[in-house]
Amino acid sequence: MSSEKDGTGATLPKPFGPGTLVPDIRGGLVVFLVALPLCLGIALASGATGEPGALPLMSGLIAGIVGGLVVGSISGSHTSVSGPAAGLTAIVIAQVENCGSVEAFLLAVVLAGVLQIAMGICKAGALSAFFPSSVIKGLLAAIGVILILKQIPHVLGHDSDPEGEMSFAQPDHENTFSELVSMVDDFHIGAAAVGLLAIGLLVLWQKFDVLRKSIVPGPLAAVLFGVSLHLFFLSLGGNWAIGPEHLVQIPVAESAADLSTFLTFPDIGAFLNPAIYVAAVTIAIVASLETLLNLEAVDKLDPLRRNSPPNRELVAQGAGNIVSGMLGGLPVTSVIVRGSVNVNIGAKTKVSTIVHGILLVLSVVFIPQYLNMIPLSALAAILLVTGFKLASPALFKQMYREGRYQFLPFFITLVAIVFTDLLIGILIGLLVSALFILNSNLRRPLRRVVESHLDGEVTYVELSPQVSFLNRGALDKLFSEAKPNSNLLIDATHSDYIDPDILSMIREFKDTTAPARGIKVSLRGFRDKYKLRDEVLFADYATRELKERITPDQVLMMLREGNARFHTGQRLSRDLGRQINATRLGQNPFAAVLSCIDSRVPVELILDQGIGDVFSIRVAGNIVGTKTLASLEYAVAVSGVKLVLVLGHTQCGAVTSSIEFVGRGDDVAEVTGCSHLGAIVNEVAASVSPEECQRAADLPESERELFIDEVVKRNVLLTAEQILHRSDAIAAAVVDGRVRVVGAVYDIASGKIDFFEDESWSPEKVSG
Repeated sequence: MSSEKDGTGATLPKPFGPGTLVPDIRGGLVVFLVALPLCLGIALASGATGEPGALPLMSGLIAGIVGGLVVGSISGSHTSVSGPAAGLTAIVIAQVENCGSVEAFLLAVVLAGVLQIAMGICKAGALSAFFPSSVIKGLLAAIGVILILKQIPHVLGHDSDPEGEMSFAQPDHENTFSELVSMVDDFHIGAAAVGLLAIGLLVLWQKFDVLRKSIVPGPLAAVLFGVSLHLFFLSLGGNWAIGPEHLVQIPVAESAADLSTFLTFPDIGAFLNPAIYVAAVTIAIVASLETLLNLEAVDKLDPLRRNSPPNRELVAQGAGNIVSGMLGGLPVTSVIVRGSVNVNIGAKTKVSTIVHGILLVLSVVFIPQYLNMIPLSALAAILLVTGFKLASPALFKQMYREGRYQFLPFFITLVAIVFTDLLIGILIGLLVSALFILNSNLRRPLRRVVESHLDGEVTYVELSPQVSFLNRGALDKLFSEAKPNSNLLIDATHSDYIDPDILSMIREFKDTTAPARGIKVSLRGFRDKYKLRDEVLFADYATRELKERITPDQVLMMLREGNARFHTGQRLSRDLGRQINATRLGQNPFAAVLSCIDSRVPVELILDQGIGDVFSIRVAGNIVGTKTLASLEYAVAVSGVKLVLVLGHTQCGAVTSSIEFVGRGDDVAEVTGCSHLGAIVNEVAASVSPEECQRAADLPESERELFIDEVVKRNVLLTAEQILHRSDAIAAAVVDGRVRVVGAVYDIASGKIDFFEDESWSPEKVSG
């Protein structure tokens, strides 16, 4: 099998499956080619010179090998690739000096790995859930921009700084932009020819399906092409020849015995050095933060949108750092550049990461002299093309369309990373995002709805599950803006935690400020431990006293507002238990609704009303028969409702069938076998002529739907008219101004109700 199931039952690619092995090998090969100069460059940027007392030149490659083999084997990520990270270079240089020796520093790397494993066991990876998506996308775009800016000089043969250094400031005192100027004086025609032609080849490779889907990946073709050009230029000599400074430079062992000289081992005796523990904590925190951020970013690039387990990743990184430190390698983290290359080349599982580690080992042991023939400009071309994919214009357009609360943190993160380094830029991005969240909490942290109850307007405030000090500003603003002599309901039903400072603020407002301003504060759903008991100071259900005070126009307004809450997704969270208890001895509904039996039109839901608020009468086609009329008369004359609403709906099945039966002249009972269905068809048929029904059969689908909805409206208005003509009791109540009869149509597509208020039956119209 080439697939497996994830936790949701979705099919995922399976490692070493027939459908994944070839793409993973291709991915591992390309990542290996990119990782070679990155590992070496980061080692050089970290102070690795191979001189006595300095980090060994192999420290970067050792970290790359460990990242592929150890971390890749343990990690639960499908696409992330680990190795030495450019973001840790400054920390490595500082901590080597603080620890006093390379061997002592390596011990700190081992201890950092132990700390990371402990962090993973303690579920510290859960912090990744708090990284805003705008910051993660800003990280991706920033890496793309950096790759473009950093690789342009290398494409043209300017290779004076360590390949792979991603910070704005360079170890040679250049920066990203001054380096672009310096490359003019350091232009190499042979290297530039390789770089530019390699870019052209990579673009061409993506244009044609035959090349893109071939076994040979485009980046490998670009590297082989670059080596061929290098050999050709050597034969030409002169300015075209590409020297060693423009080629990959892997240390070459003269014999098998020399391989052991590449390794450096930690000084176990340095345990008593306090600087060791400071270095270990620093490396563990920074490497873990960078890993979690990069893990989130690579997951967003994954076409299958798989989620990598962050706690397992911390354990994997910890194991990697223990092994890397024991062998003389640099600290290991998840690396976004390698991960993005891995995704873009089409790797399916973590096998590609392991393959890249195996190839790094083989390159060091068996073929370093051949790999040292690869021009850096060919590898820079691969990274440059990857950069354009990461920082695509489509991403910028998408973030801009999502509004300033997404775009500004995204853009500021991008700029901060480009002009500082990865870690500082991310921290700036997180800070900016946090400020936006704070501002958002100040502006709109609570769900607030103004409802027209029988007892007047009530500002309904629903607290969020977690109410922290961050919500203090918003709550203070809400309290200060509360109108005098108004009702305010604070609902904590869904709150798991409320900050003590917020509780104190609510108590003070309820007991002191609100009474002074004539504001009634009702509470609901607070836990017993908060010592704020449920207290509702307004009628949230219909009572006889309130029903007698309310007017038909006010009832119509309440139903309008209820439907507006429904179709905008702001339905009230009602205390149904309280309403059941309050209505157990009697009911006092303020409206009667005659609607269709259609299952998509639940009256109380679409009007956002509670238990005991409305009489609901349902019959196919919302027609009025003898028993239906009797129910409406009871609601008006006996119970005293203030509004009769005849509610139809779009795409009504009863109306559609009636039009078809009338148009064809069918006998309903004979066609359907339903002996009573004809009564409904006859009632609906009164709203449309047989000629119209016949023409409807030939209309295009869209025009036919419009015609059916027009007949639905006619049927609603006819039913309302029949109610008044056939019921003296209801007509008398309308004439006296005690009740209104209104028609309406519910749109099953949008959830909105269109009330025909202008076509309702006023006392003047009925009496006339």
